[in-house]
Amino acid sequence: MALGKKIRSLRDELGMSQAQLAVNGGLSQGYLSQLENDEVQNPSAAVIFRLASALHVDPRILMQAAGYEEALADASGEPEYEVAVDPDLLRFLADLPRDQQAQLLRVFQSMEGKKRTVSAGRQR
Repeated sequence: MALGKKIRSLRDELGMSQAQLAVNGGLSQGYLSQLENDEVQNPSAAVIFRLASALHVDPRILMQAAGYEEALADASGEPEYEVAVDPDLLRFLADLPRDQQAQLLRVFQSMEGKKRTVSAGRQR
């Protein structure tokens, strides 16, 4: 699958708009549109890595789609993919209003803070 189609497919899977991906990936929406329409040849590795991060996928997925196949194989020669965040969770969060997303983020951050406090307390 070509890079542009792969980006669009992953973006659609997450329920993310082109504008959201552009902002999250640190790109202009125009440049992202050119990427999705395969009008850009050989985007830089930095662009691919930023998009992979914004799409929550292993960068090697996009590297393969861009034609960098040798970067993908593991020791057995098979492609190896790892998704850092559950796509169902991302879709769920994307459907929530921004204020509810912010509230959930604060809850998660407070949980992480309590976890660190407990861990620090045990180390003493």
